[in-house]
Amino acid sequence: MLSELQKQAAQAIVNVFETGHTLGDYGRVTLLTGDPGHLTYGRSQTTLASGNLYLLIKAYCAMPNAACARALKPYLQRLADIDLSLDRDQAFRAALKEAGGDPVMQDAQDGFFDRVYWTPAAKTCATLGFSTALGHAVVYDSLIHGSWGALRDRTVKAHGEPAKAGEKAWISAYVGERRKWLATHPNSLLQRTVYRMDAFNGLIKAGNWSLGIPLSVCGVTVDQAALSCRAPVVVSASDAATRNLHLTKPPMTGNDVRALQEALAKEGYVVNRDGVFDEGLDRVLKSFQQEYGIVADGIAGPATRTMLGV
Repeated sequence: MLSELQKQAAQAIVNVFETGHTLGDYGRVTLLTGDPGHLTYGRSQTTLASGNLYLLIKAYCAMPNAACARALKPYLQRLADIDLSLDRDQAFRAALKEAGGDPVMQDAQDGFFDRVYWTPAAKTCATLGFSTALGHAVVYDSLIHGSWGALRDRTVKAHGEPAKAGEKAWISAYVGERRKWLATHPNSLLQRTVYRMDAFNGLIKAGNWSLGIPLSVCGVTVDQAALSCRAPVVVSASDAATRNLHLTKPPMTGNDVRALQEALAKEGYVVNRDGVFDEGLDRVLKSFQQEYGIVADGIAGPATRTMLGV
């Protein structure tokens, strides 16, 4: 049984193959002309044409606090129907990209790729008697990339059953057979994915069957630091109550206005300290902004407040 670190390393390798990042890119939307999967999405790029994108979005929309569920729910039936016009639906693609920044979507994808790809890969390895981390990574990659069954059968025909050949010899042969198949495939896009097998061959030649880290895949280093990181969460740490202060009708009032007035007074400006943003405060604020080289627009936004220390 693999350790959690070995599992993470195996998944990171496939994430690099798919998105160039060890953690994957949860919001990545890709559409390549000639790709039989059509639009692909997420950490390890699940596809519209397979129906798996529907399963992922359905699972996400059913999760509590899914921030983009309202935007994505209207597309569920079209996803279920494998409506290929979604390839070019810009509103749909924008919603997918936005959802990628939602921690709920990130959790949904982690669970989805475990459930739909990793667990079947692990069961397949157990059935075939594979115990190495590299063997698991090869099978997992093939299930995600596609055509595992056909290439498994081709390898068995040419090299015998895994139990007879031995795991390392059979996996090495499989990688070779898969590389030849990819390199000569009539779809030129698949020909360009031979880098996946080249990377595996590099690990095989290095004897890194345990996927000990650090290791390098396609120029990307997979190490403890990379595996310990979490996907970026785009959320502001600013106080939600902070507002940009400026002249309005009726005028803005409050303690934040008073704090602005007091900060300007400390700078030597003559200003009332009554907590009311009136025309007098507007003039003083513009004078301060002009003196310190800030756009003199009379708006106490982030730059102005930073200069004043409020």
